[in-house]
Amino acid sequence: MSELTLAADGWQVPRIPVGEWVETGVDWLEDNLGAFFDAISTGIVETVDAIATVLQWPPPWVMFIVFAALALWLRGWKLAVGSVVGFALMDGLDAFEPAMLTLALVLFAGVIAVVVSVPLGILAARSDRASGIIKPVMDFLQTVPPFVYLIPAVSLFSIGVGAGLVATVVFAIPPGVRLTELGIRQVDKEMVEAGEAFGSPPARILTGIQIPLAMPSIMAGINQIIMLSLSMVVIAGMVGAPGLGAEVFEAITRLQLGAGFEYGLSVVILAIYLDRITAGIGELSPVSRALARASA
Repeated sequence: MSELTLAADGWQVPRIPVGEWVETGVDWLEDNLGAFFDAISTGIVETVDAIATVLQWPPPWVMFIVFAALALWLRGWKLAVGSVVGFALMDGLDAFEPAMLTLALVLFAGVIAVVVSVPLGILAARSDRASGIIKPVMDFLQTVPPFVYLIPAVSLFSIGVGAGLVATVVFAIPPGVRLTELGIRQVDKEMVEAGEAFGSPPARILTGIQIPLAMPSIMAGINQIIMLSLSMVVIAGMVGAPGLGAEVFEAITRLQLGAGFEYGLSVVILAIYLDRITAGIGELSPVSRALARASA
């Protein structure tokens, strides 16, 4: 064997200490901004507790009526009946209380993710330079495995609700940004040019033309945010987030097949309900109604 071959066999890429760099950065954040992260975690816990208290305060049958009325308004009597049956089944499985905790987590994370993602999507749609920066970040966030989000979140916010919800918000943001940008960019340019011809300022064109016409796509993004929030909240049960995720994780660790199936079924029921409700909200937009009438 030649000396060149031996040299090639012994060559390897030098060790790149990315992990050490990340640990150093996290340590710096903990040392210098620890009080800030503690305040965020406290605020998250108190807000989620308040939402959960509202959801758990009435008797379960009252919440059945509330959920059914919302379903009847948005989607019709079939979903209303199905929601009553589904939530009654949850109550019969002793999973209604943790389901309301999970719903509180999803509502909090979903609202924060929407507040962050929609403006970012609008910015990306109106600026190619901003889009060139935001898209790679969203690509990275969307390809990172869900469990990886929990590592830095736990390091900065410790075990509990704070870490679980911060990871959930970051995990749920990308589809909202992508679909908001896509919807605004797909608005007919002639509509925008017509607004400009009448002297409308850019802000008025955005709020009066682009956002209303892009609303079906934006609502599809919000639907995805809610679904991803629910899936991540369940995973966050591994780091102390309460609700159905914690119950499923406990059942797994104790090898309780029956309990795991019951709580898993409750997650499915809640996911179907939230999916249909958010889809129904999207259908309330004037553009969606016009498209529905045109197809009919």
